[in-house]
Amino acid sequence: MLPPEWAQREAIRAQLSGLFSRWGYRGVEVPALEYASAHHPQDAVAFKLIDSGGQVLSLRSEFTTAVGRLVRTRYPHGPFPLRLQYSGRLWLRALNSELGRLREFNQLGVELIGVETARSDAELLHLAAAALREVGVGAALEVGYPGFVDAVLEDAGLHGAARAALHDAIDRKSGADVDLLCGQFGLGGDTRRTLHALTDLYGGPEVLDAAQGLARGTRAQEAVAHLRRVAALYAGPLLFDLGVSRRYDYYTGLTFRAYAPGLNQPVLGGGRYALEGGLPGAGFALGLERLMRALAGDLPPEPELVLALDLAAADAARAQGLHAELAWTDDRTELRAFSTARGIHRWASSQGGTLTFQPATEVTQ
Repeated sequence: MLPPEWAQREAIRAQLSGLFSRWGYRGVEVPALEYASAHHPQDAVAFKLIDSGGQVLSLRSEFTTAVGRLVRTRYPHGPFPLRLQYSGRLWLRALNSELGRLREFNQLGVELIGVETARSDAELLHLAAAALREVGVGAALEVGYPGFVDAVLEDAGLHGAARAALHDAIDRKSGADVDLLCGQFGLGGDTRRTLHALTDLYGGPEVLDAAQGLARGTRAQEAVAHLRRVAALYAGPLLFDLGVSRRYDYYTGLTFRAYAPGLNQPVLGGGRYALEGGLPGAGFALGLERLMRALAGDLPPEPELVLALDLAAADAARAQGLHAELAWTDDRTELRAFSTARGIHRWASSQGGTLTFQPATEVTQ
């Protein structure tokens, strides 16, 4: 990553961290190395290594698990709700990250832990929308509820392998695979129509009305009712994708994503989950590299850079808001060649305590 892109990434990071702080989310840092565990949600795609004692370690592949561990050990009694933010690098062995296709990438995000209400879900949607506005990314929020699909499948009497396979087909919105699986598992016409209807549950508020028609059991009905409450509290534009079914065994409530124009992967994603021990939590993360792609060609302007011929001039120029590099030699020819290559147009010097500037191309010996 070259200096302009690095500056853009760190500016985005600072903007978002400042926003999260203003909303009451305090920063934490968690280790980049952690003990490998088969129960970790990203265990299958994590980079692993063995330490000198034979212990299997893994590079951090997501933040929520580590933040949850921190909460259990350092904040076992709250006070709740606990609002935390994080930022840092992640590593994935497989190129299937929700927020990026890189093996190493940067994320920052928030966790709202210890409460499970429609108001707390709406808060996260408001904060997600504010984060996108803060960095100037126009993206629509899409809300899902993986447990709704699972509840409808349960109400249809589907279990085991059939249920798992249909979850995948519905999440991919593959009507052809739904038909194939219906034939494979001997599912009748009504069930087949219900399953196809799930793949079509995408759009505006009218999707909730369609979902209500499919919600026969208590779980499905409660999911739709919760989404209605959240939408009313958010009171802003939302898209609903109630055919989203990925990681239905991890998420315990709503999920949401945001897509920027021209990108086929989300720049933001999150949802509701339960920490080990049952403590409720919800949050979202933003992929910094994806945000940068969404803002491609929109690099922030760099402050003017001058070449200071002495330390006093450098200090005075910086006090005026300029960026100043300090001359390392008195050889004007060498400094002029460097200035041309570096794009520096002015030299600064301090004469009698007064800061003066000269065009770099006109400085005399």
